[in-house]
Amino acid sequence: MDKLKLIECPRDAMQGIKEFIPTDDKVNYINQLLKVGFDTIDVGSFVSPKAIPQMRDTGEVLDKIDLSDTSSKLLAIVANTRGAYDAVKFEQVDILGYPFSISETFQLRNTNASIEKSLERIADIQSIAIKNKKQLLIYISMGFGNPYGDDWSVEIVEKFASDFDSMGIRLLALSDTIGVSTPDSISYLFSSLIPRFPQIEFGAHLHTTPDKWEEKVHAAYTSGCRRFDGALKGYGGCPMAKDELTGNMPMEKMISYFDENNIPTGLNMDGFDEALKGTTKVFLNH
Repeated sequence: MDKLKLIECPRDAMQGIKEFIPTDDKVNYINQLLKVGFDTIDVGSFVSPKAIPQMRDTGEVLDKIDLSDTSSKLLAIVANTRGAYDAVKFEQVDILGYPFSISETFQLRNTNASIEKSLERIADIQSIAIKNKKQLLIYISMGFGNPYGDDWSVEIVEKFASDFDSMGIRLLALSDTIGVSTPDSISYLFSSLIPRFPQIEFGAHLHTTPDKWEEKVHAAYTSGCRRFDGALKGYGGCPMAKDELTGNMPMEKMISYFDENNIPTGLNMDGFDEALKGTTKVFLNH
């Protein structure tokens, strides 16, 4: 997998904002993102509105966005089979994303289910996805460590990657939920896992402080990762972590890194500049 794939995550950027963003504002913003040429757009989630009230209108957003002139795939987050059944009703959705934490503490906090129960859920969701011609992407949350004292190592991540491989899941995003990754741990994971599972596409979903983003992107890319999640201006984070958070990986900074290193992104930069301007209405006005 040599082609660079950039995944823009407005859902991740918006979900923690307390004041509800009007549906039409979301639609207009996502419509602009659809013109940029991202591989995938993480557009919303089908989870309990009590847990993530900002995403309660995902179905309305999907029905209103314009997919007539885009190559981007759409991804929606689900946390259980009910959410998966809701998501697959929408032809617009290409990928279901499930947040699976290798930290038992965080898995219970994030999805109200143990790791063992979550693996059962994932098997069921994979079956639902296959039947409805969707792909399932697993976010390996707390993939670079956790603040709770739960065990972490490349062997633990590898064990779960093997479980998902046996289920036929081919998209895994190593997720740094609270920004604890370092260049060493990033290189360690990707350089170990990518050769071990050549049939799986591994992505980097990294959170970062403003001064650490470049070293993290560089470590992931030089270790073989070609799939990167980000959010314009680094907005967002995981509201279920309830810890002091670093932001999402700023998409515009990642693009600057790839440009400076002569790595083609394939993006429409005029469209990207318009989307960047659009962040003001969505994020600064709420």
